Amino acid sequence: MNILNITRRTALAATAALTMALALPAHAQTPPEVLIVGQIAEPKALDPAAVTAVNDFRILMNIYDGLVRYKDGTLEVEPALASSWEISDVGTEYTFTLREGVKFHDGSDFNADAVKFNFDRMLKEDHPYYDTGPFPLSFFFSAIESVEAVDAATVKFKLNAPYAPFLSNLAYPTGLIVSPAAVEEFGKEFGRNPSGTGPFKFAEWKSNERVVVEKNTDYWDGEAVTQTVVFRPITDANTRTAEMLAGGIDLMVEVPPVALSQFAGDEFNIVEQAGPHLWFLILNAKEGPFADKKVRQAANYAINKSALVNDVLEGTAEVAAGPTPPAFAWAHDESLEPYPYDPDKARALLKEAGAEGAELTFYVTEGGSGMLDPIAMGTAIQADLQAVGLTVKIETYEWNSFLGKVNPGLEGKADMAEMAWMTNDPDTLPYLALRTGAFPEDGGFNSGYYSNPEVDKLLEDARVATDQNERAALYKQMQQIVHDDAPWVFVANWKQNAVTSDRVENFALQPSFFLLLKDVVKK
Repeated sequence: MNILNITRRTALAATAALTMALALPAHAQTPPEVLIVGQIAEPKALDPAAVTAVNDFRILMNIYDGLVRYKDGTLEVEPALASSWEISDVGTEYTFTLREGVKFHDGSDFNADAVKFNFDRMLKEDHPYYDTGPFPLSFFFSAIESVEAVDAATVKFKLNAPYAPFLSNLAYPTGLIVSPAAVEEFGKEFGRNPSGTGPFKFAEWKSNERVVVEKNTDYWDGEAVTQTVVFRPITDANTRTAEMLAGGIDLMVEVPPVALSQFAGDEFNIVEQAGPHLWFLILNAKEGPFADKKVRQAANYAINKSALVNDVLEGTAEVAAGPTPPAFAWAHDESLEPYPYDPDKARALLKEAGAEGAELTFYVTEGGSGMLDPIAMGTAIQADLQAVGLTVKIETYEWNSFLGKVNPGLEGKADMAEMAWMTNDPDTLPYLALRTGAFPEDGGFNSGYYSNPEVDKLLEDARVATDQNERAALYKQMQQIVHDDAPWVFVANWKQNAVTSDRVENFALQPSFFLLLKDVVKK
């Protein structure tokens, strides 16, 4: 069987279907058996180990599987490519029994050697395919000491210490299993030529136009209902809305709050789902005005977050109080209050710090994962900061260019930047973005260079604690300190949304913010 020829035929069929859809007049119907999804940005890559954006994850979760996955509608872990697992008494060994007979889309076998290849590729610099990275979220698996293929259907992970988020991180897209044979064939181009075990096979990627996937008829968990899914990057929110209203797409993610009322009719379905989301501003704590805690606190007082949530976001979010979203109910500190809107307090703090009239460079993106109408938000934030005497210059970038500016760190470039994270565990965001050891040059996402040894210790202690109550207490202490240090402006926790046409059935959003399309019906 020639896999390459089949993939080409699939791509041609999907392209023909999409061409038909784009040629349809307003309010016409897209082709049956083809689900067209309006995405917020072009993916960076289709290699799960190499990306960080939920925009990309939404595609990847349909091409790949992990050893485990989140149970539908929850963040609870259940079996996937692993049918079961055992954890040693001390919590440092995880032994997984794998499903047998599963194949990657390229026809190669899924087995313990494939699992070992995936994690060694991410974690071992001497691995022959380590250079297919970088692997920005390999932090998730830094506790792994070794991976052993015990036999074809058994794989054992040895950790250097107990690590509470391990199973949850395996369910995250960074833990998705790729085909070693495809990595060996395509090398650094694997991210443009993905092969997994998931319900859909990759068919085509035409830059800035579409990513096409076709259902995997041999999927171990039952084949998908829809034949083809087309992911279209439509970065402008107004254009995405117009396409949805005109019938050019079947499903639209991250509907602008001001546009929700346009989809109130019977021909559309609005879907909402709360999840662990935080929209915040990274402040450059290493240099410039925000190196002073008083100035960082002043920014938190100066910005009218309630007005942002109610007026710009049309009530689709809540004001954030700190770094841990309330969706993590067991770890969230409910006693923590958001910074109130107090411009007089902000001016007083700026005067104390000698920062009156300071000039700030502010990075804003046109749109991206969970960014909540970022241009309108950025403009409103600029006005609030200028109202207390600061001078704010906005620089606006397309999403992937924006990440290229922000992720390497703000030092020498900017004073503040918009950011949004959707996470799977209360460990993830602070460990990767607030810890001293997570500075960009160390492979982390602490782009503002915030550093507090007490926060570092609390985070390290929390990830090795085996008792959830103990972990919760440590996270709550961390939140209190971070709230006071104000390395970020804590803006909003969002309730994600999407809209579908009335021809789409059995679609639901997930608390993980991923799109799971296997069981979606397109009439």
